[in-house]
Amino acid sequence: MPDYQYGNTTIEYTLEYKPDAKDIIISVDWIDGVNVIIPPSVDDLKLQEVLRRKSPWIMSKWYEFNEIDLPPNPKEYVSGEKFLYLGRAYRLKVQKESKESKSSLLFQKGRFIATVPMNTKQGEIAEQLRSLFINWYMLHGQAKLHERLKIYVPKMGVSPSKLQLKDQNMRWGSCASDQSIYINWRIMMAPMKVIDYVLVHEMGHLRYPNHSSDFWQYVRSILPDYDERKEWLRIHGPLLTL
Repeated sequence: MPDYQYGNTTIEYTLEYKPDAKDIIISVDWIDGVNVIIPPSVDDLKLQEVLRRKSPWIMSKWYEFNEIDLPPNPKEYVSGEKFLYLGRAYRLKVQKESKESKSSLLFQKGRFIATVPMNTKQGEIAEQLRSLFINWYMLHGQAKLHERLKIYVPKMGVSPSKLQLKDQNMRWGSCASDQSIYINWRIMMAPMKVIDYVLVHEMGHLRYPNHSSDFWQYVRSILPDYDERKEWLRIHGPLLTL
């Protein structure tokens, strides 16, 4: 992996050549680190110059990441383990039954109840229950999102052509050119005020397809404390995982 020396700090980065890139693009991610995309025409001298100029910005992003909660260890899917939904933690109970032909998951009386075939190995249980949890978040989260949509459409004067939960890795939401909004299913683990922020943020793009000052003023007019909600997601977002 190539690196660049900034004072006493060695900055490692991945380098990617893209024929259609028009300029050097540098991104900093808390998981993937520093990634540099360059057109094939850029030589090493130019690259080093840009890295030197951007180094203070890169370091500032790293300092921000020091505040971020690290993701927990993967779930084991055993009785007593806690799972988040709408900001609250609920315990899981795993029960084995010989008559069951396949695993199932229910939410009853404030806890998740998983039923699995008697002779299923723990590795298989974990794989099956993870899939069932994702399906559960998708199903119940979709209904909850549409409940919230009914609240914000009259307030914002815009409405998406489609609102759908999907797997977007670490991207919390996106707004397509056809006015469709896609929300990361993991956000359903967050408190409702954070879910609302992601929804309002993406709905804001129906009017302003950018992050201009007008866009942020529009979001603030709906959620005056949006910056606090945004900061919560920046710091605690990595915990919203299975």
